[in-house]
Amino acid sequence: MASCRASGTNAVRYGTMKEVVKGLTAVLSGGKIVRTGGSGKARKSSSGYDLTSLLVGSEGTLGVITEIQLKLSGQPEAISSAVCSFATLEGAVNSVVDSIHAGIPVARVELLDEIQVQAVNAYSKMNIEEVPTLFFEFHGSHASVEEQAETVGCIVEDHGGGSFKWSSSSEERSKLWEARHNAYYAALALRPKCKCVITDVAVPISKLSESIKHTKSLLLESNLLSPIVGHVGDGNYHVMILIDPDNKEEAMKAKNLSLEIARSAISLGGTCSGEHGIGYGKLPLLEQEHGLEALDMMHHIKRALDPEDIFNPGKMGSLHHR
Repeated sequence: MASCRASGTNAVRYGTMKEVVKGLTAVLSGGKIVRTGGSGKARKSSSGYDLTSLLVGSEGTLGVITEIQLKLSGQPEAISSAVCSFATLEGAVNSVVDSIHAGIPVARVELLDEIQVQAVNAYSKMNIEEVPTLFFEFHGSHASVEEQAETVGCIVEDHGGGSFKWSSSSEERSKLWEARHNAYYAALALRPKCKCVITDVAVPISKLSESIKHTKSLLLESNLLSPIVGHVGDGNYHVMILIDPDNKEEAMKAKNLSLEIARSAISLGGTCSGEHGIGYGKLPLLEQEHGLEALDMMHHIKRALDPEDIFNPGKMGSLHHR
């Protein structure tokens, strides 16, 4: 999680690993051990380089993270979760965009397209209408949770959403979010013996509807079964492209599809990966997203901290990755 600067369903309110890792311990080239972030107890600091942020998201190319200090958040007084179905994918996405722009502190808001809902119903024994759907969760005092839900409900109605189906008990909430967290396995079950090629992108929230609409058109054109699910509250979504592992044509189509989705996201001012990382597959996209000057800076940092290129050679920061 820390190495990829990843996040989860609560990131829209509580932050990604970038925000919650306050300090860490890492083993560097040559076996040196470094501890970053000082005590990690101060709320802020302007002392020295931000080495914690340098290592968080470096994908193991600068060292091996062995310990992390995390920012903790208090348990809210009240928690309520709800499911809301929509006539269109665009309506669901625009409901999220308007809710974020209105400053509503939604704790979680997850998008499942109609294919993913079908998968979740079959795998997790749910009974959700098989149309584009949002999973919401609200945290706070009893009064604030009620106010948040009421305001989002009005926004949802404006975009063709149905009424909220509430899960207020802890057991109901656990079942709902367990179904969401099992989305990957649910998707695999849609096509037995398939392989899942996963890609994720993130775009500015104002461009989210445009990005997902374009991605959906690419998926329909490809004829590959590909559910969409996402942490749409922070503009991040995932595409799970299901292919026959023995079909080279499908594999190549999936690879090209993943790159096209990422290029489109970058062109909208977004990123080729919101949390999964770059690895080898998205290295060709770094120049489009960051520019040559930034890539050269990454290379100099990599060479300074790992001169022998022993940590994930050929990946991000390595001279020959371009």
